[in-house]
Amino acid sequence: MGTIAASFAGCDSIVNSENQKSKEGPKGIPTPLIISTWPHILDNQIALKSVQEGNLLDGIEKGINNVENNPLDQSVGIGGRPDRSGIVTLDACIMDKEHRAGSVCYLKDIKNPISVARLVMEDTPHVILAGDGALQFALDKGFQKENLLTEKSKAEYVEWLKTAEYKPKVNVELHDTIGMLAIDQNRDISGGCSTSGLGYKMQGRVGDSPIIGAGLFVDNEVGAATATGMGELVLTTLGSFLTVEFMRQGMSPLEACKAAVMRTIEKNKDSYKEMQVGYVALDKYGRYGAYSIQPGFQYTVTYQNHNKVYDAQSYLS
Repeated sequence: MGTIAASFAGCDSIVNSENQKSKEGPKGIPTPLIISTWPHILDNQIALKSVQEGNLLDGIEKGINNVENNPLDQSVGIGGRPDRSGIVTLDACIMDKEHRAGSVCYLKDIKNPISVARLVMEDTPHVILAGDGALQFALDKGFQKENLLTEKSKAEYVEWLKTAEYKPKVNVELHDTIGMLAIDQNRDISGGCSTSGLGYKMQGRVGDSPIIGAGLFVDNEVGAATATGMGELVLTTLGSFLTVEFMRQGMSPLEACKAAVMRTIEKNKDSYKEMQVGYVALDKYGRYGAYSIQPGFQYTVTYQNHNKVYDAQSYLS
């Protein structure tokens, strides 16, 4: 890989071959390092442990599994908010350092879609499995069906039915996706994301999260990015791919995330003030950044003894 001109912590630097060999990148950024959308302190810690042991994909999978298994998180896995028909459907994807990818969408009755997505990547010639096909694949691989609609999410759905008004609100659910990126001690990168999608979406709706290039993109020569927010806006700009391409052109992760958000704003001049889109990005050397349209988007960074939640910069204040 050639050199990348970028900035970190307000300082511009040119990355040279010595940085590539070191376990610490520019300005002493240590690896392994995990970055995820929204506050995910424990989940990042779980991921970091596996990555430190040399299991990059295991780290992504186990970290995201911990969110999927938490019924109190109503945007991922079991406990996720249902669609308008009262059915919980899940989407997820994963991408590794070899540019392989796996994805499932509109998956019912299986609480760990990230694990199914990994098997799609590793055990099939395909990238995406959907609906009944994804479910049958999961069952064939030994996953067990279970009811994903918890009493809390069911009660909220019954209340929603009284008006059946569908108008997503910015950050109202705190978050709607777990997107996680990891870089190991060899500076190899992988990523994944998982979601139950927008609450009370139309039956059959698929957002950006399981779509490679939209909700997630990894290029081990450059870096990776993942998205959160209104999936339709991410889909129509292929925002994660765009963010990585901006880094390929020499932007820092923060600059690339901001440029991708600005592309969305430019394409949605009449509606962006009512919407939220945010990106986190990680480059080949462990530099990271995040940016969103609206304030309120947070992300978590974990490495060594560091494990903190940050407020992302935003276009609107």
